[in-house]
Amino acid sequence: MDSKVLKVLIEAGAIKSASVIADGSTVYLNFTTRNGDTSPATTLKGKIKTWSTLDAACKWLRGVGIGEAKLKMASWSPNQRNML
Repeated sequence: MDSKVLKVLIEAGAIKSASVIADGSTVYLNFTTRNGDTSPATTLKGKIKTWSTLDAACKWLRGVGIGEAKLKMASWSPNQRNML
């Protein structure tokens, strides 16, 4: 879900929770809706939106109106090089 759709869902109260997931050197966001579906944050072109730092992902999340999220960082390796 891109930022425009996400803002509408937040205003409607349809987002139950947000998770910041750090895997390797990549950080991405997942959202859970009230009906239990999960969906990642995406770009306007439909690709999964990624960040290289936790603070950048959290800043984006705060910018769309979410102030609380779960952090999953068991697989995080900040010094790992991105393979893409």
